[in-house]
Amino acid sequence: MHKLILVEDDTSLGYLLSEYLGMKGFEMTWTKNGNEALSHMQANAYDLAVLDVMLPDMDGFELSKKMKSLCPGLPFIFLTARSMKIDVMKGFSMGAVDYLKKPIDEEELVVRIKALLSRLDLANTVEPMATEYRIGSYSLNARNMELVFEKEPIKLTGKECNLLVLLAVNRNQLCSHKEILTTLWDKNDYFNKKSLNVFISRLRKYLAKDPNIRIDNVHGRGFILRILGEEFWSK
Repeated sequence: MHKLILVEDDTSLGYLLSEYLGMKGFEMTWTKNGNEALSHMQANAYDLAVLDVMLPDMDGFELSKKMKSLCPGLPFIFLTARSMKIDVMKGFSMGAVDYLKKPIDEEELVVRIKALLSRLDLANTVEPMATEYRIGSYSLNARNMELVFEKEPIKLTGKECNLLVLLAVNRNQLCSHKEILTTLWDKNDYFNKKSLNVFISRLRKYLAKDPNIRIDNVHGRGFILRILGEEFWSK
């Protein structure tokens, strides 16, 4: 049974969602503010967090940062009444895997949660083609989701690691937006494309210590990981 933590300060909505998701087979923890949620996370492991953006003690964006510091691999979904595109993009830039606008359709929420958890379960049971990659002066351990430069590890999220592996195995070749989004996001749309750009920016920052590595944007088509000198191996 998957364990979910729901952070929603609206008592009526929080109770409704918690009960409904519980009836659908999820083990639920419902909290009404960020500090309470963080206390639960220190004592429990969760498979997914569902976060309201507007909370009394901190907003959902700040809470997601603190949650990720406790559990870097925890996926989360934002629930919000905000409809501005900038707010949606901020949610994805924080690493959200989905973003639902209020009023919430309970059935749609369940479908999205089940689809997300199914993909995560599949990703955790399928062995990658290789577990270690050399990319220029970096080594990437896909099993541990760590990128290492001169013995200094950089912890990656699952999405960052999978994206870097996809780019690396297709090094010096174009990876199209469609290929990346359908493989890693399961949907090729405007918002996921914007989210992809955020992840590419993160990878560029991580790889910046080796001047022989760059990720080129081919306008309107996709991205190419270029490694000068072809310093790449996998095993």
